[in-house]
Amino acid sequence: MSAPLALRLHVDGASRGNPGQSGFGIHVTDPDGNEVASLFGYLGTATNNVAEYQALLHGLRFALGRGAAAVEVFSDSELLVRQLEGRYRVKNAGLQPLHREAQGLLARFASARIAHVPREKNREADALANRAVDERASNL
Repeated sequence: MSAPLALRLHVDGASRGNPGQSGFGIHVTDPDGNEVASLFGYLGTATNNVAEYQALLHGLRFALGRGAAAVEVFSDSELLVRQLEGRYRVKNAGLQPLHREAQGLLARFASARIAHVPREKNREADALANRAVDERASNL
């Protein structure tokens, strides 16, 4: 029997202005670092934090759709990671439903981990998020 599918998601949001023209990027790899998908989405006008959450939500939905049992998420958004760890409260009313949805999606995996990484370790996702804003396009 093969091991359950595990995916690594590098997620990032971009906003030109806050709020401003926004998008998100998701670089998906297997545990060995082989690319599975490079996804991006244009959001229109949104805050950077909303864009970060949208990157996470779309990434988690993608992983579930691929049948992943385990997921590791990497984000350079300290706010996003600390809120999902329960270390920061979600005070912004606009982020509360996104946070709840993220918690619900994470709970559907047999194993889920989220970690904060420095911006330079999230370059692919950052480039994809900026591509979404530049092209005002999505590839989902």
